[in-house]
Amino acid sequence: MFSTDDFARYTQWSGIATLIFALITVVGFIFKWGIRFRLAGATGFMLVVTGGLFPLSLTPLTRTVIPGAIRYKLVFDNGSSKAVIATPPQITSSELDATLKQAASDLFSYGRLGTPQDNQLTIRARTILHPEPGISEPLYLGEIKRSLSSRDDSGMEIDIYEDKLAKLSTYKS
Repeated sequence: MFSTDDFARYTQWSGIATLIFALITVVGFIFKWGIRFRLAGATGFMLVVTGGLFPLSLTPLTRTVIPGAIRYKLVFDNGSSKAVIATPPQITSSELDATLKQAASDLFSYGRLGTPQDNQLTIRARTILHPEPGISEPLYLGEIKRSLSSRDDSGMEIDIYEDKLAKLSTYKS
């Protein structure tokens, strides 16, 4: 993944290339070259590229990685305070804990809406069991609640449903 330092370097080189294109364009218009309007278009394009790279050099592009978390799929997200993730049926309690923390980190956004009564993002983890061919049973394994207003929420509430995990372990055997 590119860092902000990489984008700063790319912005610098793109800015230099833009100035060179602008200089060549001015010379083209002075000497009435046939390619002068194409040079003006290339200069405009370079301005857009430089303008797009500049904000990326200011904003940190980091992603928190929680050790022990496994891959999950987002299956429901109402865009405000509720989300559901799907995990494989072979998940353990420690993996579920780490995966819920990873999902809480990944799904946090300042743009999510809450209500004055419920200003928390609730993420539930579930898996699908197939007790018989043609029958699917969703099994909710746990949930995490985190603040919608603070990225560094130290008071996240994690609730792992041990009875459901026990059912999962009996299903696996």
